[in-house]
Order: sequence, then C-alpha cells, then structure tokens
Amino acid sequence: MIQLYGTPVSRAQRSLWALEEVGVEYENIPTHFVDESKTPEHLARNPNGRIPVLVDGDLTLWESMAINLYLARKYDGGLQPKSADDVALAVQWSFWGMTELEAGLLQILLNRVMLPEDQRDVAKAEAADEALQRPLKVLDAHLADRPYLLRDEFTIADLNVASVLGMGTFAGYDFSKHSNVQRWFDACTSRPAFQRSRGGGA
Repeated sequence: MIQLYGTPVSRAQRSLWALEEVGVEYENIPTHFVDESKTPEHLARNPNGRIPVLVDGDLTLWESMAINLYLARKYDGGLQPKSADDVALAVQWSFWGMTELEAGLLQILLNRVMLPEDQRDVAKAEAADEALQRPLKVLDAHLADRPYLLRDEFTIADLNVASVLGMGTFAGYDFSKHSNVQRWFDACTSRPAFQRSRGGGA
C-alpha cells in the first residue's frame, strides 16, 4: 500500500488531495514538520527533514509537486492531461504556483496567523500582499475565458496551483477582487476529494 508521510495542515495536504483524486488505497502516516520530520527514521526517507514523503513500493519520493505529477502520470484518476503539450503546460503551471505564489502566501500566513503576535511583521505581510497582485492578475486573466487552467477539465495543474493558493485561506486571504481566480478556486476546492483530503484519510 502507498504510504504518505505528513499532515493535512502542511504541504502534504496537496498530495493527500491528489491521492484522493486518483482513488488509490493509501495510508497517511501523520508526521509533523517541526519535530517528527527530523527523526533518524524520517531522515532516512528524506534527508532534507521535510514532508511530504511518498513511499510506493520501491519508490521513495519527496517534494509535493514531484509526488503529485507522479501520481497523475501513474494512476491518472482523470488528473493526467492527455496530450504532450498539455502535460508540459501542467508542469509549467505547477512550477509557476511554487515560484510565483507560494513565498508571498507563506509570508502572509506567518505574519498574520502563525507567528506569535510579538514576532509578526506587518510590513512583510503587506509587501507580500502587494507582490502577489501581479501573479494573481496573470492567473485571473488566464482564467477569463476558461473554467480550468487547461481549458474545460480539472487536471493536476489545477490541483497543484489551487493547493498553493489554499495557504491563503488559512490566513483569511481574500481572493474576491480577482473574480476569475475566486470562481476557479471555489470550483477546485468544492471537489469531494479536496474535502476528504483535509481529514487526512482515504
């Protein structure tokens, strides 16, 4: 059986979501990113001391985007794009979500919610919010004439980018001024597999 090390309140949630979408049997082994990911046992799985880690037979794989692209390709579940061009676009959007969105959303999450109040930096959160407007406008324009990133069907590209934006929901981030992004994000996160993934089980 596939094993996924991590917790739903972390980047592991995006891989739990992918597992739920592809419909394979798996075991979620709760592993917290602060201390449990630094044990000798976990470092043997991922020497970086991070989560998630996927174990599928002889394959041990870390990095959430790599895990998700692997799951879509091996098990599909409707997530894998059908053409080589669309596979490339799915990889493009997945990397884009990590490079253009995640750092800013993480700063907002840390400095508005996660850090103790006396350690929060309001200026960092505001600067991150301002910097996010550019990529959010790019995403909003792309979604103006299509329901999903690769036209009409939900794919791994949507799951990966929506999972990054999901960090903003923990911080109460308001996407509504980017109406196409909000519509698309609501459609992605209303999927039953997403709702199941937040509970962390199959």
